[in-house]
Amino acid sequence: MKPINEAHVAQPGLAVVDVAAADDQTAFAIQEALAGRWATAPADRTTRVPGEPGVRLRCYLDVRQNLSS
Repeated sequence: MKPINEAHVAQPGLAVVDVAAADDQTAFAIQEALAGRWATAPADRTTRVPGEPGVRLRCYLDVRQNLSS
């Protein structure tokens, strides 16, 4: 994965979430759960790191915007 961009964590309440999961379905389920609660810039695909198990997914959250009210 690319390095985290300073703009993505420039203010309190902004977060970068890296998910490691056994498969795409699990990674996207976690992203969906996060998106159901906070404003999220979702990922549209996972990545695989050669020699490492599972998949990786990165999404960006704004926890200042609570969507579950």
